[in-house]
Amino acid sequence: MMTDLDHADRILLAELQRDSTTSINDLADACGLSTPSVQRRLKKLRASGVIEREIAVLNQKALGQDMTFIVLVELERERIDQLDAFRRMAARESAVQQCYYVTGEADFVLVCTAADMQAFEALTHRLFFENGNVRRFRTSVVMSRTKVGLDVPVMP
Repeated sequence: MMTDLDHADRILLAELQRDSTTSINDLADACGLSTPSVQRRLKKLRASGVIEREIAVLNQKALGQDMTFIVLVELERERIDQLDAFRRMAARESAVQQCYYVTGEADFVLVCTAADMQAFEALTHRLFFENGNVRRFRTSVVMSRTKVGLDVPVMP
């Protein structure tokens, strides 16, 4: 993984996190470099894995996904094959936006979205009730969103 980022790289990354559709010319202006230099840097940042992927962030309410849930999941067994099986299941489920393997009271923390409580109940059946390795799960319903993002601090 590339870790020798200079100030211009950090400006590029900050700008792309803010809006990945920013033009090459605007990126060049922001960091004081030529357009070809910015193109080379972006290619290097992508190839090195610093930029993992570039996505569109969608408005979940505009798509009928009005509810968000934080779910703490405790497994019966924590064998590596059982952990991997749960990870694969969570990764395949489109309603799971994020999945973290954690320390503490739970084994996994999931951030899930659903159109309504009925859709979330169906999700709980698929992910938890039908999974013999899930000991228990606890759900918090998100009342409002204060901050949502995956931005990583890039400026020293």
